[in-house]
Amino acid sequence: MSSPRSDRLPAARLLPHLGVMLAVAAVLGVVVAGLAIPFAGVAGIGARNVARSMDDLPAQLETGALSQRTRIVDSEGKLITTLYDENRINRPLSQISRNMTQALVSIEDYRFYQHGALDLKGTLRAFVTNQANNGTVQGGSSITQQLVKMTLVAQAKASGDEDAIKAATEDSYARKIKELRYAIALEETHKKDWILERYLNAAYFGDGAYGVQAAAKHYFNVNANKLSLTQGATLAGLVKNPTGYDPTNSPDRALARRNVVLDRMAQLHVITEQQAADAKAAPLGLDVQPARNGCVNSTAPFFCDYVVNWLLKSGDLPGRTEKERMEYLQSGGFTIKTTLDLRYQRAADDSVAAHVAPTDQAIGALAMVEPGTGAVKALAQSRPMGRNKKKGQTYLNYVTPQEYGDSNGFQAGSTFKLFVLASAIEYNGFPLHQKINSPHQKDIPQSNYKGCPGDGAQVGVWQVHNSTSDGMMDAYSGTRESVNTFFAQLEELTGLCNPYKLAKSMGVELTNPTGPHGERVPSFTLGIASVSPLEMAEAYATVAARGLHCDAEPVTAILDEHNKPVKEYGKSCQQVMAQGTADAVNDILRGVQEPGGFGGDAGLGLSVPSAAKTGTIDSNMTVWYDGYTPTLATASMIAGANSKGEWITLNGQSLKGGYVATAHGSTTAGPMWGDAMHVIQQWLPDQDFVKPDASVVSGVQVDVPFVGGMSVEHAKDVLREAGFRSSVGNRVYSGYSYGTVAYSNPSGKAAKGSPITLYPSAGPEPKRKHKKKRHGNSARLFDWPGNGNGNGPPFGH
Repeated sequence: MSSPRSDRLPAARLLPHLGVMLAVAAVLGVVVAGLAIPFAGVAGIGARNVARSMDDLPAQLETGALSQRTRIVDSEGKLITTLYDENRINRPLSQISRNMTQALVSIEDYRFYQHGALDLKGTLRAFVTNQANNGTVQGGSSITQQLVKMTLVAQAKASGDEDAIKAATEDSYARKIKELRYAIALEETHKKDWILERYLNAAYFGDGAYGVQAAAKHYFNVNANKLSLTQGATLAGLVKNPTGYDPTNSPDRALARRNVVLDRMAQLHVITEQQAADAKAAPLGLDVQPARNGCVNSTAPFFCDYVVNWLLKSGDLPGRTEKERMEYLQSGGFTIKTTLDLRYQRAADDSVAAHVAPTDQAIGALAMVEPGTGAVKALAQSRPMGRNKKKGQTYLNYVTPQEYGDSNGFQAGSTFKLFVLASAIEYNGFPLHQKINSPHQKDIPQSNYKGCPGDGAQVGVWQVHNSTSDGMMDAYSGTRESVNTFFAQLEELTGLCNPYKLAKSMGVELTNPTGPHGERVPSFTLGIASVSPLEMAEAYATVAARGLHCDAEPVTAILDEHNKPVKEYGKSCQQVMAQGTADAVNDILRGVQEPGGFGGDAGLGLSVPSAAKTGTIDSNMTVWYDGYTPTLATASMIAGANSKGEWITLNGQSLKGGYVATAHGSTTAGPMWGDAMHVIQQWLPDQDFVKPDASVVSGVQVDVPFVGGMSVEHAKDVLREAGFRSSVGNRVYSGYSYGTVAYSNPSGKAAKGSPITLYPSAGPEPKRKHKKKRHGNSARLFDWPGNGNGNGPPFGH
């Protein structure tokens, strides 16, 4: 006896199907032709109730713009990273491979272009087939219905409303009716191509890829218009179960699903049987590209972090709060064009990594700014971005100002001498070759330092000492050798207000001028203010650009999804000092890079003209090397920091395995600067600094009163009345009486308000007895040039 046909339904299971079909017929008498309805449980619902439910729904589905990822690119358009909630890049249907569209329509809704919102034939067939097989074998929803469901779920999730999310995802009659009504509305108001295009851009393809373009790039590293038959079939197979068929986790299941799609295409004569067989024999051919979302995995993590924070605070993005602006940034499909030069960034990263390890008890950082534009070219730090403290990772951005990062900054040391030097030249006409007696230690009444209007008087005595050289110093030698007592006296001349204001105008974010921990104090010139490497790079870029200060900016433009400008950023620049002043400063600071200067002696000179200033703070906890060329300013900093986040000395530390006995700007931070800049200099123009004008070199000078032979007190009064400050140096032999003034230095002419050193006379030099006559004059008074009229160097210097 032959066996009964296996495809015939038993009578017990046939009756429910007939009931469903009758219900469908009833509903179709109420709603428009082509409407699909849920089959589970619908038999007991009257057509009138269905019609009432339909009438209560809105007539239109607000689709809105699909969330798209934002791209951050470097100055050449190369991708740095992407920002998104959903990794999606919209593509018009014309830019999607026909292989892809044919595969998707074949497997999801092969009669898509023939039916309306509901494919009644396909839905009934799928329902009966699924019932016969005790499970889901064929899908019944049209592409339009699926798109409606995607849209409602996305809108519910975006709202954050838990009830809305539940209503959009629950398996209920109400949800099905709502989706069907919206499907009809879409079919009435949009063409089929629009619906298919929207579907392909909205669908989730697994492993974080939304839309066909993101999926094509992620799985195969091709654009959507280049998808092959096998690639298109693979992606088309994913939409049914993106997680279950994810080829990165379940390649065997993905391959089997792809072959189902290919068989279906052959069955529908979209492709030939031979094409299907050939394609099924091919491997998946994945070329998976890691998804970049956010700054952690970007090519420049802390520059990226700076860009994002800069944009959130710029006021150029919609939203009342930073959270709202971030959501807009992650979904707007923008291209953020930045100033980053990846060549510079790689050089900076390599140098920092070579000098400071992530787990060292120190932080190394480099910041690079282009003079004349303010373009931030690179930011690098030794502790990589992440949460693994055992690997030295951190999310704190130590390179940028606190406004855009998380660090409170680092004391800048002698790099702040720049502001006093520039102020002395700019506002006091200080002659570059005028010498100031700069002993190893000097006690200076703090009341000598005039502040800004309204500042209280400074009290106490400031005891300043040198850690480098002593003696008679001018602007060149005093700066090249970073002589503290020279700058302490120069700051007496400038006062505190002008250097402070100049530093702010050059990009240093000083915020605490007075008070217990105020910045506008005599030790300002020694860099007691806390700053970031980016601020110092911006400040030194100002003198490199001949006094033109440009705000440091990381972004040049925001483009929409069609690459049309939403916002363009121009330079924000202002001349904050005379070009002649900057030329003089550059001429002085280039001496640091030349033989005899700290940088020159440390081998930090470049093949292109460069200048620099070192900095070291008390206890050698932080060291700096701020160097620049006419076209690039780079601040290098290394700071001691233990695992508790406490600042510690660098002395005795091991940096990248090398022992540091005593840390200095030139020998510790300098090599990190040099290793980066020696690579970068090949891309820099061979441009020189402008030679300072002779009038700036000579400065603005006034006559210094003649005081030779006067008592010291009388000489002080005379100099005070002439607008000069005075101090007393060592006794020297001279033709004047003992205790009177032998001479002053400087004499003749000097900048008004300059410190004048008075040298008391020790009387005539005693005659010496000699066993035999020496060549030349021997036993006589020191015959200094101008001896007897108040000129000459001090004894012993």
